[in-house]
Amino acid sequence: MSDRRIRAQPLTSAAFEPFGDVLAAEGSPSFAFNGGMAQRFHDLARTECQAGGRIGVSIALSEPYSMPLALTLLERHPLGSQAFFPLSPDPFLVIVAPHEAGGPGQPQAFLSAPGQGVNYLRNTWHGVLTPLGRTASFIVVDRIGPEVNLEEHHLTVPWTVEI
Repeated sequence: MSDRRIRAQPLTSAAFEPFGDVLAAEGSPSFAFNGGMAQRFHDLARTECQAGGRIGVSIALSEPYSMPLALTLLERHPLGSQAFFPLSPDPFLVIVAPHEAGGPGQPQAFLSAPGQGVNYLRNTWHGVLTPLGRTASFIVVDRIGPEVNLEEHHLTVPWTVEI
């Protein structure tokens, strides 16, 4: 009878590379977004899809926002959905708005519970990533490709969001 034991080794990008990708917020962020309040570790997984783009998996580190929030920016993604899943049980604010008269209508706000993430459907107006209390990490799953997949709408009169 042969020895069929396997000893676990540390998970490293180099050791795991033939099989897939290690997802971790290591090194320097790829770029800032949400007006510099969030840092993204961009495109951490080699995902596959067809039709001109691909699905990317990233990690975002976002600074917390103070409440009440002055909502001045909504965005949407015309070429694909966008998902955010927190890596901690901390709550975050989720803001969405219907599409009305060529832009976003009246926003609605939701407060996440531990273990909840969100997936914004394609073309859904939504607020920026808005953690509360402390810096938070999120897994981001969205479409990556050469086409522009971001439309921003700056509100001339802000909404105040309260918890």
